[in-house]
Amino acid sequence: MKRVALLGMPNTGKSTLFNRLTGAHAKVGNWPGLTVELLSAKLLVGNQMVQIVDLPGIYDLHGFSDDEKVVTAFLETQTTDLLVVVLNTPQIERQLSFVHHIMQLQIPVLLVMNMVDEARKLGMDADAQSLSQQLGVPVCLLSAKYGQGMEQLLPAMQKALLAKEPLPAHTLDNKQIEKIFSQCISSPARASHALTESLDQLLLHPWLGLPIFFTVMLLVFQGVFAIGKPLQDATAWVLTQCRAEFLEPLIVSWPLWLQGLLLDGLYNGLGTVASFIPLIILFFLFMGIVEDTGYLSRAAYLMDALMARFGLDGRSFVMLLMGFGCNVPALMGTRVIRSRGLRYLTMLTIPFSLCSARLQVFVFFIAALFTTTQAPWVLFSLYWMSLLMAMLTSVVFKNHYVNNDAFILEMPPYRFPTTRQIVLRGWQEVRHFLNRATKFIVLGVILVWALTNFPVGAVSGSLDSWAGQMGQFMAPVISPLGIHAELTIALIFGFVAKEIVIGSLAVIYAQEGQQLVNAITHSLNWIQAYSFMLFVLIYTPCLSTIATIRSETKSLWFTALAVAWPLCLAWCVSFVFYQMANYFVGT
Repeated sequence: MKRVALLGMPNTGKSTLFNRLTGAHAKVGNWPGLTVELLSAKLLVGNQMVQIVDLPGIYDLHGFSDDEKVVTAFLETQTTDLLVVVLNTPQIERQLSFVHHIMQLQIPVLLVMNMVDEARKLGMDADAQSLSQQLGVPVCLLSAKYGQGMEQLLPAMQKALLAKEPLPAHTLDNKQIEKIFSQCISSPARASHALTESLDQLLLHPWLGLPIFFTVMLLVFQGVFAIGKPLQDATAWVLTQCRAEFLEPLIVSWPLWLQGLLLDGLYNGLGTVASFIPLIILFFLFMGIVEDTGYLSRAAYLMDALMARFGLDGRSFVMLLMGFGCNVPALMGTRVIRSRGLRYLTMLTIPFSLCSARLQVFVFFIAALFTTTQAPWVLFSLYWMSLLMAMLTSVVFKNHYVNNDAFILEMPPYRFPTTRQIVLRGWQEVRHFLNRATKFIVLGVILVWALTNFPVGAVSGSLDSWAGQMGQFMAPVISPLGIHAELTIALIFGFVAKEIVIGSLAVIYAQEGQQLVNAITHSLNWIQAYSFMLFVLIYTPCLSTIATIRSETKSLWFTALAVAWPLCLAWCVSFVFYQMANYFVGT
């Protein structure tokens, strides 16, 4: 099978093009010899199936960042039949040196002039045929965002893949390439993104910028709960009715232990997680809109001066924001940071990001113990605490992990994503969450069910069960935090994956849906619940995150630090909050 690689600088629309070509069929896989995960998919080009690979966005083939090393290693070790080089047409000047380096490789090249819709709004026009003739490579004009010109791309790829003549040596130097592009692309004396400039005057205001950003994030949380709570309640009701009307009568004659495993174990655990999927979907959709518009790049710019006080920079803030989806890709994203000290310090702070797995836990407890009006503010406070813990960690370790790299950030113009982009982005995030969650939750709830129902003769979930004994053993350490035995057991399983926490509670309480919510409401007050959420937010990251840290740093000592520091910090923060809240507020 022939292989096509997508290559381009950041903010050229490469990932948008990849999604346009592959839809929701892309998958992440490890590449031999690279020890790195890349997105790839199979694509029918003409009458042959090819593999298309999305390489990381890079600025230079001869750079020293990890992403640049990944690209060069891929091109050196993997057979590549065609390089589809994606260019940002409105900002073509800064990419010409990159084009020159690519054309020196002995690999067939197809140039894609992307974002022609923006270029035309700016008064720019490109002659693709003349460009192709003078450069000696095929050139396509298109807009991956809206699908304009996509009908030209696949035939051009097919023609390039079928070409049998020897690959001509490209002898054009940098100046010649610049001259060709200047002749074939006409543009006004000053191309301006008027809307972007007007918005940036307000959104990047030195005094108003940050308050506006945090207000936007609060509105996102308001929208998630206002729209998602009724959907969550409806999903929980359907699942409860399905159990009562269908599943229980179906297996009534089965052995009691098997009924317990299937209903109180698997169904309750998976069903409780499933009831919160509407809220998770809405969160990813809203955050996808905020990110795809280019606003998060502005947030990184606004936060850079503040982050520098803590030994970080704007890129670190971007990685923290990426961690809100999942800590793992955010950790891998630190490869773009050249400074080893800054990269390690950023990797130490990313696990404090409130990831989607933790979000599921918080949504459950917030919905159970707080009103709809209070809920967005409680979640907002947890996001603030997430950033605060990252900043505290930076202060503690910044003298050990010193940043010696300049901060350079490119801010794209504001672009409102299409409905297709929003839905596809949301679906990919949710699918990734469900794939991870399902693997861990199925094993986790079975294990929790066994621990809460054995040894033989113990009352399910009682202190006589293995799980109860574990909770009692941990009580001297955990009870000062207001966290009782049932929650302690859930925390233990949360070491494996935070997705297991809610599923394990459904098994421990032998309830699901609204019945589980009621059980939690009657066994906790809001102070205990918030202390528990603080501990879940801060304590040791999941096994996937720990494995990624170990893989990215190759350091057992750093990995041990990344495990031990959050655990100690979580205990201290929860202890201080619970004791002070009880003293000053009470129940």
